[in-house]
Amino acid sequence: MTIKVGDKIPSVTLQHMTADGVSDITTDEIFAGKRVALFALPGAFTPTCSAKHLPGFVANAEAIKAKKVDTIACVSVNDAFVMNAWGEDQGAGEEVLMLADGSAKLAAALGVELDLGERGLGVRSRRYSMIVEDGVVKTLNLEAAGGYEVSGAETLLGQL
Repeated sequence: MTIKVGDKIPSVTLQHMTADGVSDITTDEIFAGKRVALFALPGAFTPTCSAKHLPGFVANAEAIKAKKVDTIACVSVNDAFVMNAWGEDQGAGEEVLMLADGSAKLAAALGVELDLGERGLGVRSRRYSMIVEDGVVKTLNLEAAGGYEVSGAETLLGQL
């Protein structure tokens, strides 16, 4: 079942890169007591994700955070090394927390997994964005296949 507005984000452990290397981070740590703009995409370094989706959030990070958002987080079914390299390549800096859902546990827990096995990509996440307040989904923008506008930074910014 797909997560919906009003649902609590399930407890899952993700990974991200820190100065000390790969580190675990739980969804409870990410969302508890915070207002978070979370967006997900099928894969780092893929065409739409690299040309449109992540760049929109990087470009609009200041405006999003000005709307009392504590964290902007990007999650994909990749490992922490890939997410870190992609964040560096895209100039995400400290503005966007790059999260690795390497085994698609968050995607599965949210009911947004996408099977791209026939294309050699395995299980991924559908593209979406959401506003989460203290762990509860307040806004959800689940993308149809192929698009990015519904879940893009400009849409999310308009919802804040």
